[in-house]
Amino acid sequence: MAWFVKIERGIVDKKRFDRYVPAHKAYVKELIAQGHQAKTGYWGDFGGGMLLFEAESEEVAKTIVANDPLILNGCVEYELHQWCIVVD
Repeated sequence: MAWFVKIERGIVDKKRFDRYVPAHKAYVKELIAQGHQAKTGYWGDFGGGMLLFEAESEEVAKTIVANDPLILNGCVEYELHQWCIVVD
């Protein structure tokens, strides 16, 4: 499995964004239960956040991101990158 990171920037107002946060958290918990070792969080000093997870391939990673409620509901713009760990 490879590591991937979705780096995101909010594009809607906070009220709309916050409406989908519980679904996003539930989705991440589902990813954890499926073995993707997902972690999610936001930047403390500016808007946006990150989802870090393992996936079998880039195609699977794209599907995982596409099904995130924050993406499905048009709350964020994002970049998806494979993260190559140098020291573990």
